Amino acid sequence: MEDLVLDAARDCVLAYGVRRTTLTDVARRAGVSRMTVYRRWPDVQSLIGDLMSREWHQVLVATGEDEPDGPARSRLVARVAAGARLLREHPLLCKIRDVDPEVLLPYLLDRRGGGQDEMLQFLATALAGGQADGSVRPGDAALMARAVFLTTQSFVLSVRTVTDGVPVAEFDRELARLVDGYLRPDQDLRQSP
Repeated sequence: MEDLVLDAARDCVLAYGVRRTTLTDVARRAGVSRMTVYRRWPDVQSLIGDLMSREWHQVLVATGEDEPDGPARSRLVARVAAGARLLREHPLLCKIRDVDPEVLLPYLLDRRGGGQDEMLQFLATALAGGQADGSVRPGDAALMARAVFLTTQSFVLSVRTVTDGVPVAEFDRELARLVDGYLRPDQDLRQSP
């Protein structure tokens, strides 16, 4: 039932935007009673928060579907670049960014959402794996995860402000280079051309 309601919420947001979506609209579209929705979500903000968490989780899962072989750092860099592209092109994020950008502000300025927490945990775990196989430099994996997250977030949400005719795919390659260089062990930096 939860996915049915979240699917309906996604459809409503894509059709009307967040501000114009009501729990009544969502219940109607899901084919359930308003009380069914209200029992789980007291307001649209909590419903949209759960929807975004679910959608961003699906993006995280999708980045692992074609994960290349190789050291942990290479796999992580590929997933970060793919995740940035998928998020930047995600219909829900595009709709919110274009129609209701104020919905994103709390997640950029004040607090993290569930999807952001999941991404940080994924990054920290992947970085620890890279440290274990020697492909990621030593350091506090949780702190490094936050730095990678903040960098990637800017490539997702702000890249349109600086493209100036440069294909966005070029920025994905630059993000990969940036993250790879940040994570590369010092000895690898001395050997790089």
